[in-house]
Amino acid sequence: MKTLIKAAAAAALLTASATTASFADGHGWKPEGPIKMIIAFAAGGGADTSGRLIADEVTAATGWDIIPEQITGKGGINALLALKDMPADGTSIALVVTESLGYNAVAAEGAGITPGGFTGLTTTAGFQMGVVAKADKGWATFADMIAAAKAGEDLSFGVMSPKLADLAYLLGEANGVEFNIVSVRGGKAVMNGVTAGDLDVGFMAGIQGKGVASGDLVNLASALSEPLKQTPEAPKMSDLGVEFSADGYFVFVAPAGLPDDARKALTDALSTAANTGKAGGMIEKAFGGTTIITGDDLDALLQSDYDSSGALMKAAE
Repeated sequence: MKTLIKAAAAAALLTASATTASFADGHGWKPEGPIKMIIAFAAGGGADTSGRLIADEVTAATGWDIIPEQITGKGGINALLALKDMPADGTSIALVVTESLGYNAVAAEGAGITPGGFTGLTTTAGFQMGVVAKADKGWATFADMIAAAKAGEDLSFGVMSPKLADLAYLLGEANGVEFNIVSVRGGKAVMNGVTAGDLDVGFMAGIQGKGVASGDLVNLASALSEPLKQTPEAPKMSDLGVEFSADGYFVFVAPAGLPDDARKALTDALSTAANTGKAGGMIEKAFGGTTIITGDDLDALLQSDYDSSGALMKAAE
């Protein structure tokens, strides 16, 4: 699956470069009016900034008028509820995370949010989700932290979503300790809490990069199914006895029923923009580079994430 996704991503980027150039010459599908880009993240954060920069790059390349609009809350569910009843004509899209259409959709039982209710366009970047502590705690490894907990330290573990709370619980259970799990609003709040000493450890999704590079923070583990790019030696969740992970991506979606030509045009324009100019530079710096998954591979990814979320919830009961 991973090889197929990577191959598809490479092909999508090559196609996107040529397609967006043709748009600039006045060819191909065009929206009938301004495109509303719903952003499910707080203003000024990394995800919000990346979305706005992508909008700028698309406008510069195509001339399309894109209007960003913040609709936050409930882990992206509010944004998806607003999007799902909008016209499926290419004039409405949203930037959320795959978790919004996976764990959060399952948790919001009765809201009517499922992957089948939307048209996937493209991912832009993955999470570099680590288990992060302040360096002056004296923990060089995840094992050091577990040893401290077993020696009697009451450790607070910062999380920014219910899915991550479940993962923190399972991580403690698998390693014979019980964390005091503290839910906060956003990765920045986790980092601020860890830096201030209010939290002992927490999940951070790339925001820790500068702190790790400077030696102020340490990635004790990867919360992913793959090693962290910045700290490849850190153990993965599977190495620590947890069969689930925090794998996820920022993703653009549109309402269900989007015509194929509009889907292709939007996908190509957005995926190219994510690799271009200020948008590409910002994504490289904040999230370790772009990750482009489109078409059937994206549909399969979203459905798989949705299907597996129930198993994660059950395991953490």
